[in-house]
Amino acid sequence: MKTLFITGAAGYVGAMLCDQFSKRDDVSLIVALDKEPQPDLLTNNAKIFWITANTADHSWQTTVREKKPDVVIHTAWQIRELYGRSGLQRRWNVDGSENVFTFAFKTPSVKKLIYFSSAAVYGAYRTNSAEHRFTEDEPMREEEYSYGAEKKHVEESLHRLWRGSSNRANGTTQVFVIRPAAITGPRGRFMRTRFGLQSALAGQLKGDAVYRVISLMVSFVPATPWWVRQFIHEDDVTDIVELLSLRDVPGAYEVYNITPPGEPVFAPDMARAVGKRVLRVSPWMVRLAYFVFWHLTRGKVPTSRGVWRFYSYPIVMDGSKLTRQHGYEYRHSSGDAFQYTDGRYERFVPGEARKTKASLGG
Repeated sequence: MKTLFITGAAGYVGAMLCDQFSKRDDVSLIVALDKEPQPDLLTNNAKIFWITANTADHSWQTTVREKKPDVVIHTAWQIRELYGRSGLQRRWNVDGSENVFTFAFKTPSVKKLIYFSSAAVYGAYRTNSAEHRFTEDEPMREEEYSYGAEKKHVEESLHRLWRGSSNRANGTTQVFVIRPAAITGPRGRFMRTRFGLQSALAGQLKGDAVYRVISLMVSFVPATPWWVRQFIHEDDVTDIVELLSLRDVPGAYEVYNITPPGEPVFAPDMARAVGKRVLRVSPWMVRLAYFVFWHLTRGKVPTSRGVWRFYSYPIVMDGSKLTRQHGYEYRHSSGDAFQYTDGRYERFVPGEARKTKASLGG
């Protein structure tokens, strides 16, 4: 029986992991931490021990240590850049992550640490191409976009802390870093209200005048000539974390790109999926629009410094290392993950919005 410690437990991925893993007979307790309140998905769950705290604080370590977790899964992250509060954001993301890593390496019960990084660490540049698949042994290059730069910095800190820890010398704590493509699925699209590329292009943004203006602007799918995306289904994400955290797999410190094999999603594919046409734009147009919306909305529209490159230029990863080393077979292709509503949370999708692969002849 395993005890898990999951940070970011009120977030998209964290809550999903808590929900799925609580259904397993080999998991006795999940210590769930987030600075936000416990979400409805996890209320009245007898296996959840909830802690409302920020990973950057020092109020939670003693309580969690007393629960003797076997596995630490770190998903907590302030993804949207905080307008004018970069210092606070860095404290939450960088200092908070280092607190979690230090806790894992100094707590004898912890045997595994899983950290959610991002494809953004590779950097989106004009020299990238849709044909090139980034592998885990290529350098992390992002320095401008705060999300990618902070993920890169935290990965470097994790490796440095691991190298200097007694756990490395004794071989007692395995570390797995995962770099997911864009995560999507029925839970992400229909159980959560948030601003995102997929919700914007699909016309699912609801609310004030700003979102209505954006919905009008994306009556077409604006795309540069280099636009391309990879998606990974949320069910694949939970299955991969289950493999790495709850099964006996080899490895001391391993990094995995997690994205399905096959073709990514190109602009025409995206347009067909949302019933729109492609409108070709230049990167400078994207850069200008992102700059205006970032400052005009004071960060409500998450188009901060450097984000324009990630809408303009490709990052396409090779996710085959996980399959080669552990035999994992992805359940959903990138296109299927984006287009269809198949999955463990399909019951939350309104009937008129359901698009299963089988029903549409996919």
